[in-house]
Amino acid sequence: MIPAAEFSRPVPLDRIGADAKQQTIIADEAERLALARRFRLRGLGRLEADYLLVPMGEGWQATGTIRAEAVQACVATAQDVPERIDAPFTIRFVREENETDEEVELSEEDCDIMTVEDGRIDMGEAVAQTLALNLDPYPRSRDADARLREMGVKQEGEAGALSGLKDLLSKGQAKDGRD
Repeated sequence: MIPAAEFSRPVPLDRIGADAKQQTIIADEAERLALARRFRLRGLGRLEADYLLVPMGEGWQATGTIRAEAVQACVATAQDVPERIDAPFTIRFVREENETDEEVELSEEDCDIMTVEDGRIDMGEAVAQTLALNLDPYPRSRDADARLREMGVKQEGEAGALSGLKDLLSKGQAKDGRD
């Protein structure tokens, strides 16, 4: 059994026509809280999307813009890192095809494809997945480098075979009074 989506906005296929109009969906507080848990966010203060959903070929296509305000933990210091997302998206929806055991190579174009389930498209879930794809995978706080330095973590250029020599030279100059 598939768990219920935290942010579900199903659109029946028979309601999608060539005369489609721009739609807006907004996640309420409970939905944002559930999505924050799902994506391991410290907070999700806003999630909304404007989109146009139209028939296209043997499927359907949604084009629009997602807007979100999220808070993640810094990968280096665990401090809060706020993030604003304002990103366009295009998602193709296709009917579920018969599953086979064959391996299938996916092209870059295939990455924005979702399947239609139970005769409807869930635009809320599509927006939730678009949010996940647009979150910074390695959020860092502004002072992450300084905090790491305080903890003794070397910077990229400071590590390596000659870094010990640099430290020795610095100490030698300090002893001689040549700072």
